[in-house]
Amino acid sequence: MGYLIMAGQLFLSLSILIVLHEMGHFFPARWFKTRVEKFYLFFDPWFSLFKIKKGETEYGIGWLPLGGYVKISGMIDESMDREQMAGPPQPWEFRSKPAWQRLIIMLGGVTVNFILGFFLYGMVLWTWGEEFLPTQNVKYGIAVSKLGEDMGLRDGDQVLAVNGRQLTEFGDNQVRREIVINNAKSLEIERDGQKMTLPIDPKFVQVLSSYASKDEGLYGVRMPFVIGRIAPKTPAADADFKLKDRIIGVNGQPTAYYHEFSKMVVPLKNKAIKVTVLRNQKDTVIVPVTTTAEGKIGVASYEPAYYFKIERKDYTLGQALPAGVVKGVAFLGDQVKAFGQMFKGKIKASESLGGFASIATMFGDVWDWERFWRMTAVLSLILAFMNLLPIPALDGGHVMFLLYEIISGRKPSDKFMEYATIVGFIIVIGLVLFANGLDIFRIFK
Repeated sequence: MGYLIMAGQLFLSLSILIVLHEMGHFFPARWFKTRVEKFYLFFDPWFSLFKIKKGETEYGIGWLPLGGYVKISGMIDESMDREQMAGPPQPWEFRSKPAWQRLIIMLGGVTVNFILGFFLYGMVLWTWGEEFLPTQNVKYGIAVSKLGEDMGLRDGDQVLAVNGRQLTEFGDNQVRREIVINNAKSLEIERDGQKMTLPIDPKFVQVLSSYASKDEGLYGVRMPFVIGRIAPKTPAADADFKLKDRIIGVNGQPTAYYHEFSKMVVPLKNKAIKVTVLRNQKDTVIVPVTTTAEGKIGVASYEPAYYFKIERKDYTLGQALPAGVVKGVAFLGDQVKAFGQMFKGKIKASESLGGFASIATMFGDVWDWERFWRMTAVLSLILAFMNLLPIPALDGGHVMFLLYEIISGRKPSDKFMEYATIVGFIIVIGLVLFANGLDIFRIFK
């Protein structure tokens, strides 16, 4: 069921983005009295799932969900309509229009995606606001993962800054970003009451950008384990656990914090264990219980908000829209820097790229509208950015040739554009196959 939910979210998100992107081409073409023969969601080689003709345009849904298109009369595109291009130019055709009009038509799709991405970022802020845990409120320090230990972090450290940049909000996302995108060289931490600088090995640029570590954080919040939920039909439900019991030990070994309990119990699969709890903040009770085959007992801690003061920031519509632009521009800046890191060889394309399966997992296996619209904003900006790459067959390739025409006054021949489009189409299909092939390889690895 979880996979269906992820696939459904990806399908809906891409459908919205594709239709709006193609509308960005469709309306400027109509404004400049250019004939649009087809408007399709998905591709329709050999047949379509649905089609209807209104006026001079056929609207339809194809069966191949790899994108969408508008077929504009007199334009060299993936349709490769050589018969139409062999005839004399007609007034309603794309090739008959001034270069500046053709440029606006070609830029329409990415313009819509940029605007949509910024708008959705803003609307998410306006609707849901932002909640965050201030770094200064994390009184127990961090709980370190194996990856964080390799970097030199230790349980209980306070992470204060990365490369001199103060961390006002708790979490490792900004630390990962600064290392991968900006080659951060050091972390400023506080350990046992002493402030110190922790150097970052350059190898962690590739380590943190690798597919293997994409779901492994550097650290999380270190917090006590007060039972906030006892799942029914689990070993804990049949044992003497009470809500608000604080777990402080397992088999006589102290576990003051949630992650310590988890590390100790998970390896003990199908084992009888003795859990020490502090009840009513004064009574120490030993609770016998048998773990499951997964090394669990069926209790969950309260959320961090139970232990720490969480800050919330709400936005008016007037505040949210410009804040959305700021967040969108920052995201695009990171994408440009990531490409730079890839070309320098510091990030491996085979490790950081992914296809539809990788994208689908980012939506999560529970339908969450806030996450859905945030992911749709991200995908909209990525779609705009990728479409602007100067590859023939993409919008950026057409824009590149149109700018050459405007500057030089010389229009590339139809035959040249035809060959360039074929080459570009092969490149694009190759990239799609490569990215999705990586997903398949990772599944069966």
